[in-house]
Amino acid sequence: MPQDRTIIHIDMDAYYAAIEQRDHPELRGRAVIIGGSPDRRGVVASCSYEARQFGIHSAMPSRTAFRLCPQAVFLPARFEVYRAISAHIMQIFHTFTDLVEPLSRLSGSKVR
Repeated sequence: MPQDRTIIHIDMDAYYAAIEQRDHPELRGRAVIIGGSPDRRGVVASCSYEARQFGIHSAMPSRTAFRLCPQAVFLPARFEVYRAISAHIMQIFHTFTDLVEPLSRLSGSKVR
């Protein structure tokens, strides 16, 4: 008899920005950009869905992002925070199955 199988895909596309909005409720509903400052050479590492409405995306030069959305909040990345939260999320996934395949630099290399 075939065994039922469930596959769960978690897309944490705006992860860094979502963490910042979680930790700073005043940023909720606002365009948030994580990455380099627009007044220096830098790029967008992540952005909120509110910022994406202006055409902003990761790997875009910060200056371009600022031109598209001057009211956006630009924040430096807090990788240690993102890494700790990612580890906690992976622990939760592992309570359900050992077959977890993270595809991020924060969560480590692909694991089976």
